[in-house]
Amino acid sequence: MAAPMLRWCCPGRRFAFARVGCGSYHRRGSPTGSTSNGKRGQSSVAQQPHITAQKSRKGEREWAAVVGLEIHAQIASNSKLFSGSQVHFAAPPNSLVSFFDASLPGTLPVLNRRCVEAAVMTGLALDCHINRKSLFDRKHYFYADLPAGYQITQQRLPIAVNGSLAYSVSVGRKPSQMVTRTVRVKQIQLEQDSGKSLHDDLRSQTLIDLNRAGIGLLEVVLEPDMSCGEEAATAVRELQLILQALGTSQANMAEGQLRVDANISVHRPGEPLGVRTEVKNLNSARFLAKAIDYEIQRQINELENGGEILNETRSFDYKLGCTVPMRDKEGKQDYRFMPEPNLPPLLLYDSGSLPSGADPQQVINIDRLRERLPELPRVTRERLVRQYGMLPEHSCALLNEVGLLEFFQNVIKETRAEPKKVTSWVLNTFLGFLKQQNLAVSESPVTPSALAELLDLLDRKAISSSAAKQVFEELWRNEGKTPAQIVAEKKLELLQDPEALEELCRSTLQAHPHVVMDLKRGNPRAINKLIGLVRKATLGRADPTAIKEVLERQLSS
Repeated sequence: MAAPMLRWCCPGRRFAFARVGCGSYHRRGSPTGSTSNGKRGQSSVAQQPHITAQKSRKGEREWAAVVGLEIHAQIASNSKLFSGSQVHFAAPPNSLVSFFDASLPGTLPVLNRRCVEAAVMTGLALDCHINRKSLFDRKHYFYADLPAGYQITQQRLPIAVNGSLAYSVSVGRKPSQMVTRTVRVKQIQLEQDSGKSLHDDLRSQTLIDLNRAGIGLLEVVLEPDMSCGEEAATAVRELQLILQALGTSQANMAEGQLRVDANISVHRPGEPLGVRTEVKNLNSARFLAKAIDYEIQRQINELENGGEILNETRSFDYKLGCTVPMRDKEGKQDYRFMPEPNLPPLLLYDSGSLPSGADPQQVINIDRLRERLPELPRVTRERLVRQYGMLPEHSCALLNEVGLLEFFQNVIKETRAEPKKVTSWVLNTFLGFLKQQNLAVSESPVTPSALAELLDLLDRKAISSSAAKQVFEELWRNEGKTPAQIVAEKKLELLQDPEALEELCRSTLQAHPHVVMDLKRGNPRAINKLIGLVRKATLGRADPTAIKEVLERQLSS
């Protein structure tokens, strides 16, 4: 059977990162130590629970938690997976719906080439095996926002399998105490998104918006190798960074472009693993961590009190900070999977197996896509540490904020200042102002060129550190002015006349004999008082280091 016909469309781009630590659980549910391994009996997927290495207090027994994730990432594509309808966030309801999206009779799916390429690139980035042949299936279930009564997915033979995702977690109080952990990637599959149900409580009715119906999704299934909420949230943040670096998904959780389902269970070490619950549709890394940790604690409390855990689906109420039941899974839903009759097998090739005379527009070459892979976040962090000598946690912070790494690199290109100083200004001063104003990097009134010029003034000692902060504040308020103009207007340049500085220091010592006496009696802080007095006399235009040298010389003479 021939490979399905592919459509062309274009990708999008963005960036981000975070890291955290986690622990395991005692009888009273307090997170404590680190981890060890085990196997799951009820799941078809092997689970490796993490168990605390610390000793419990007398009379207490440890609990091990097991967490697996199913992550749905919206593919960055201009059109949907099987139709030509456009993809736009917040478009008017039902304005981006084709006949196929609405499941009108006689319409047929046409596979989007861009979505296939995104799935392959994501699989390659996660060290997956790319299946040269994958299949599409119908998954039947009946919701008002699923017009066809089934979803096209890849249940039998997905496009990529058996990968891994490495992420860094903090294991101590210091941010630099980090270890790398790995979660296995079971599979990556292509599937359609459903529409959206909008519930109107005032009118007691539900409205349907099909703009989202048929948008291409990557479902990334992570094996249950994690043990707590923060660890799971870190793995999701790392995957988010990878997707954004690849350009395969913008992965904006606030816009629903990355949604997570968490499967959670607890058990005693050495005993069979417990019944798991599923917490659905988590669209925030912070809420993901909270939901998992709450659910682990809830299950422990339930079992400690003699209760039992139901195999059920739950949702997270972020206002109450708890999970609540949605539906139980005792009567397991029969999705009646069947092969998708309107789509032939998806065939992929490498350079060695590419058919002679094949139309490049109608085949996917895995080796070509491998060549297009960009630098991945883990490699970027290692390069930043090696190239600029920065701390690992600083490299993480630069990738954590969208656009911040690009801003940092642009400043580095235009300034003579040391990378260490640039890192400090970008992560402390610049990022601090952004967070105060709740702005994105792209919305900053201070450009990389302006910050580079300011750091050059500071580097050649034309202004003091305190004056540099004044200039930065002025840059933030008055977009358009250069640092040099602000320095000239505010008269912030450093005092360059050594004789004038000598005279100011001498008159300060004469005017404050009690401070001088205090210094001679052995109070080392008195010198700071004198430096402050001289700087006040110069209106902050003298370098504190130069003032200290002059004062010490005059005091010793």
